Amino acid sequence: MEQGKHSVQSRWYAGKSHEKVRTFESGGNKRNSDSRALDSQAILLLAVQALLGIANALSGTFLPIYLFKESGSFALIGWFNLTQFIVSGLTFWLAGKWVKQHNKMNSLRLGVALSGVFYFVVLLLGKTSVSYIVPLGMLIGIGNGCFWLAFNVVYFEITEPGNRDRFNGWAGLLGSAAGIIAPWVSGWLITMNKGERGYSIIFTVSAIIFAVAVVLSFWLKKRESSGTYEWFHGFRILRERGNRWRFAVPAIIAQGVREGVFMFFVGLLVFIATKNEGKLGNFSLITSLMALVSFWLIGRFLKPHRRNMAMMIGSIAVTSIVAVLFMTLNYRTLLIFGLGTALFMPLYVIPMTSAVFDLIGSDEDSAKQREEFVILREAGLTIGRIIGVTAYLSVLPFIDSSKYVVPSLMLAVGAFPIVGWLLMRPLLRAAPVDKERASPSRG
Repeated sequence: MEQGKHSVQSRWYAGKSHEKVRTFESGGNKRNSDSRALDSQAILLLAVQALLGIANALSGTFLPIYLFKESGSFALIGWFNLTQFIVSGLTFWLAGKWVKQHNKMNSLRLGVALSGVFYFVVLLLGKTSVSYIVPLGMLIGIGNGCFWLAFNVVYFEITEPGNRDRFNGWAGLLGSAAGIIAPWVSGWLITMNKGERGYSIIFTVSAIIFAVAVVLSFWLKKRESSGTYEWFHGFRILRERGNRWRFAVPAIIAQGVREGVFMFFVGLLVFIATKNEGKLGNFSLITSLMALVSFWLIGRFLKPHRRNMAMMIGSIAVTSIVAVLFMTLNYRTLLIFGLGTALFMPLYVIPMTSAVFDLIGSDEDSAKQREEFVILREAGLTIGRIIGVTAYLSVLPFIDSSKYVVPSLMLAVGAFPIVGWLLMRPLLRAAPVDKERASPSRG
């Protein structure tokens, strides 16, 4: 993430201090600096994430549908997600001291456990869940905050620039695999078991899977804590003239704008167009299969020096595919949109994620404050998601006035990946030097 071989990051990783940073990033455990392979801890972390992906794909896909069917309110879904995003962002910041100075693995386990508790509470409340939308949003927000803060710090510590794209490729592949089967099974169960019973089954299964993930997480090694948590580190960094995070944070905000709406609204649109949970399950199966193939190929073949081109293609493609929704909003056009997004989104997500985490490890001082930088990244995503959901809530009064309101909203927030790519260009040109790039046999 900075400009070519002349960047600070490239010089650091290519120079004599190369092994020192490798050792620091991986929590003091030396590894082969030229290897793109993932070690056992990285694989175990992927397994925990995969279980969360399965549980969330089983129930998370249909939770907005469940709430919408009971309330009939688009606004209620928006307020639930807005609450979740705000509380998750605050949890990142407040839990930062715990993760940096105490036991980050307990934060990860608590996050998984609270996610399971959330679905158990929804199961107990049943139809009355719509009356507790803010407390429920707060509960899942705290769970997500505790898990993803610890996960991202551990992810940074057990990966390095040479294998970060591969880890992200596998993470996307496993997430897509979960999205292939789990929502289809959920849709089938809900369709076969009319009324509350189908939703009760999937919420119960999700809670059980979260419990299994907590147990599995105990095989992740306890990682050393070091340093003192700096509460306002992010503000200080952004005030520094010329600091590369002044490019990265606005790009992360742009990423969050799209996520804030697309994370829940696409599935809701599919259900409204079909009035059938089984159709939504089929939609998720087909699009996730496409995403699985795309994540696998891109994670396998993408190299750091190709991130800029990949992100450019991905951002333009996922924006352009929104145009199909202006034809008509039905299952066919939504499926075309979903397939196009699944095909090209990995080209945007993998370089974006890898480049930002490489920036965290750009030198030893930066790596020492990895927790603060992970929180700064999440702050950017949170701000972006809040902007996105606010835009969604703002257009709701006009949603019935024209058939172009929804496609226009989707295009407006869906174009932000292009903004993100433009902002990241100075950093993407500074991909870390790797052996594979230098080797004439690898091209």
